[in-house]
Amino acid sequence: MSLRIAAGRYKGRKITTVSGPGYRPAMDKVRQALFSMLESRGVEWEGIRVMDLFAGSGSLGLEALSRGAGEVIFVENSPKAIRALGETLTSLQVPGEQWALVTKKVDRYLGHPPKEPFDLVFVDPPYGQGLLLPTLKGLLSGNWLTASACVAAEVEASIDVDDVPDFDQIVNRTYGQTRIVIWTAPNPRLQSTREPSTP
Repeated sequence: MSLRIAAGRYKGRKITTVSGPGYRPAMDKVRQALFSMLESRGVEWEGIRVMDLFAGSGSLGLEALSRGAGEVIFVENSPKAIRALGETLTSLQVPGEQWALVTKKVDRYLGHPPKEPFDLVFVDPPYGQGLLLPTLKGLLSGNWLTASACVAAEVEASIDVDDVPDFDQIVNRTYGQTRIVIWTAPNPRLQSTREPSTP
């Protein structure tokens, strides 16, 4: 599978991916749709702090870096994925102060408070393991989010995400077997008309 960064300073550059059970890089079409939705709802990339949970190949965090994010923290526990992500970061020559690669399970990493909260968090958990809700709860209980933060998740289309507590759902769309959901805490800068769930 060949993935490339869609926009920004690294536009067109290749992302090293991994294959096999459990690996599901965000496809170009879905990734571009997600970033368009974030931008249309007020996300400005320049200088923001981003966290990419269950990072895998890092395609979401790398796209954010390319578009101007000030710092991205990638959290990934698979040695295979960690090697692939490291290869891409080295190939792109991303300045070291703009990224960190955390080699821990997400629940363990979220179990301690951050030095600074994040403006945007990507959540792309393995399908079928029930990790979305515990991750969202960990983000809230650990104070990982700024007051205006967005959380964007890529999950299986069959998951019911309409009643996630303490988050305001602003996007819920399906792309084949994938569902994209974006939440935020109530904040005028990112207010939009709630979109209906798609079948």
